[in-house]
Amino acid sequence: MAARSAHRPVSHFEFRPEVPALFVAGGIGITPILPMIEASGTPWRLVYAGRTRASMPFADELVRTHPGKVELRVSAEGARLDPGPLLDVPVAGTVVYCCGPAGLMDAVEAAMRAWPRDSLQTERFAPKAVPATTEVEFEVELALSGQTFSVPPDRSILDVAGDAGVLVLSSCREGTCGTCETAILDGAAEHRDSILSEDEQAANRTMMICVSRSRGGKLVLDL
Repeated sequence: MAARSAHRPVSHFEFRPEVPALFVAGGIGITPILPMIEASGTPWRLVYAGRTRASMPFADELVRTHPGKVELRVSAEGARLDPGPLLDVPVAGTVVYCCGPAGLMDAVEAAMRAWPRDSLQTERFAPKAVPATTEVEFEVELALSGQTFSVPPDRSILDVAGDAGVLVLSSCREGTCGTCETAILDGAAEHRDSILSEDEQAANRTMMICVSRSRGGKLVLDL
C-alpha cells in the first residue's frame, strides 16, 4: 500500500504560553482550555459561559482557585455572554482561545474581524455549516503513489484514496480534527473544513481531504 509521507502530529488548537491570553469557553468547551490555564506563564483571563451552572464543569473550582481571573456568564442567571462587547476592541499582543458550541464560536469569530491576524485559536466539536452546493466529479492525482482518480459527487477524496489502498490517517471525517490534512501541490481546493483560518484557506497550501473538494480542475496532492 502507498502511504502518506511521515509527518509529526499537528495541533490546530495551538497554545502559546508565553503570550497573554483571553480564554472564552462555553460549557464542555472548558475541557481543552483547562491545561492551557495551568501551563500559562503570562497574564490570562477566562470568560466561561453556560446556560446553567450545572452545565459548566469546573466553574466553581476555577473561580475559587483563580480569584479575579475567571468571569462566569450564566444565561439562567441573567448574565448571557455577548462576544461583541467583550471583543469589540482589539488587544495587541493577546491571543484569544475559544472552544464551545458552534453559535458561540461563530459569534466570537465575527466579533474579532478587526483583530490582528492569528489572534484567534479555536477548537470545534462540530463542523461549520457550509453553503449548499451542487457536487461535481473532479480528478485528483496522488503525487507519491503516482495514481490518478476520479472523485464522484457523492464521495470524498479520503474515501477514494482509501478504496485504492492509499493509507491516509483520519479521524473525524467531518473537517474538525485536522488528522487528514494534506499538502496541495497543484490546483485549487474548495475548503469546507472548520480548522483552517481564512488566510490559510486562501493560501491553498493544505486541505482536509475528508470534506474539502476541488474548486475546478484537477488537484495534485502530496499523497
